[in-house]
Amino acid sequence: MGTSLIPASLVLVAVMTEPRDLEIARLFGWYRIPLRTAPKVIAVDYLAFYQTRAFKEQKWRIQYIAQVRGHELTTRSELLRDESDHPRAQEEYYKVQIGQLEELPNTILAHKWRRITFLYTTGEYLLKAETVNDLVVHSEERQILWKALRERLVQNQTYNTAEVEDGVLDDEILSHLLGIKELRQQS
Repeated sequence: MGTSLIPASLVLVAVMTEPRDLEIARLFGWYRIPLRTAPKVIAVDYLAFYQTRAFKEQKWRIQYIAQVRGHELTTRSELLRDESDHPRAQEEYYKVQIGQLEELPNTILAHKWRRITFLYTTGEYLLKAETVNDLVVHSEERQILWKALRERLVQNQTYNTAEVEDGVLDDEILSHLLGIKELRQQS
């Protein structure tokens, strides 16, 4: 299956912790993100799903993406009604509505990078990547990516952007905002 992803797309790499979550995305068209650990911007064009160890033979890779259609805030118990007694049942989650799962033309493997939370990248990087490390936006392009994400913050009125000024951000702050420091190398 091909993909409708274009080079200018804003992409959030998100963790798919269990095969059940992939089935929920495939069948019901949504993905959940706990509010307490959510990235700064979820109003992106696509989610790319990083599959963890729970996927066994299909672990430590990105092979599916989905177009983001919107999001809302709800509780875990509303999302997963069969888990009403879960310890986090009343915690708030973003329910990100997504389109059909699309298989990437080339699976992106993790090799050395295994622990990922959230990472921003672009369609261009995603289409060219062979490894997760290839998704990291280089320093000269980080400012462009951050400006695009900031525009999304401004367009989406549910976010407060007053504290984010126009201008150049320090590389360390920018790396943190883009999720680059969230990659952990496993020996």
